[in-house]
Amino acid sequence: MRWQGQTIDEEDASALPGMENRTGIVRSVTTPEFADMTFHEVLARSALNKVPAGSRMPFSWTINPYRGCSHACVYCFARGTHEYLNLDGGGDFDSQIVVKTNVAEVLQKELRRGSWQHERVALGTNTDPYQRAEGRYKLMPDIIRALAESGTPMSILTKGTLIRRDIPLLVEAAKSVSIDIQMSIAMYDDELQHSIEPGTPSTQARLDTVRALTDAGFRVGVFLMPVLPHLTDSIEAIGHALKRIKQSGADHVIYGALHLRAGVKPWFMQWLEREHPELMSSYRGLYPGAASEAPKPYRQWLAKRTRPLIRMHGLEARHSDDVHPTRQLMRPTSVSAPATSAPAPMLF
Repeated sequence: MRWQGQTIDEEDASALPGMENRTGIVRSVTTPEFADMTFHEVLARSALNKVPAGSRMPFSWTINPYRGCSHACVYCFARGTHEYLNLDGGGDFDSQIVVKTNVAEVLQKELRRGSWQHERVALGTNTDPYQRAEGRYKLMPDIIRALAESGTPMSILTKGTLIRRDIPLLVEAAKSVSIDIQMSIAMYDDELQHSIEPGTPSTQARLDTVRALTDAGFRVGVFLMPVLPHLTDSIEAIGHALKRIKQSGADHVIYGALHLRAGVKPWFMQWLEREHPELMSSYRGLYPGAASEAPKPYRQWLAKRTRPLIRMHGLEARHSDDVHPTRQLMRPTSVSAPATSAPAPMLF
């Protein structure tokens, strides 16, 4: 592996944020509890990652306690980031998980700097902070505490039901800072979900988690994305999804079409050819060559189809291309953040 065999002080300025010191690797761990998975425990140099200038993201900082993700979503845009480590974006991304074991300790030091402006920090923008590894390493509680105690608002996007473990902590933290929570639930057909997201909790388990968070007082959004052309974009499929989302107590829905970056496109197309070869010609037309986005006419068609359905189900509709401030993120009937808290932007 590329990080091995280096001197302890060697750094690489071109590395992924938090991975500049590649020799901070402590050990690689396998365990019967996580069959066919390897955890590479590393000592990160930094915890807070600055979002590049000019980004459309409505936040300036992120934290990624893990690299790689056991959710194994075929369409995951982050797959390409594993290639830097001389690992592939396919099976290695799903099974070779980098764990920043000291991330909370480093974060506490960074938050104490006089230059820290208490800007919103987003978790779950690259790989899921509540993937299965979190059950073993328990990094998130100390991260949440550090952010809350420093007065730093946070956003969390996850597919992991393990966030339910931290609901009491999140409720307590929300007394001090605003907290934006989104649950990603794109597939509502069980067979399709098992095929394209084989490592994720079931759709119903995630919907139940939305309910648990809602009952705790949070206004939870659901990421209904990616919408897959010809697979999940029918009126019947979207309507079925929205009915279940509404029943879960979600507040709003963020939707968007499949996005295929260069690092994920080969892996997605391999899956499509194996599972739905009849759609290969159509997808090559929608995502030709190096194109990563579905063509504008398709995105416009999807918006015209989806927005009315979302509103019909009594939910607020937001597109993944939109950047809107959101209102207070805790219900007034439950624990609420102080009136001085700034409104939190949506996590896209």
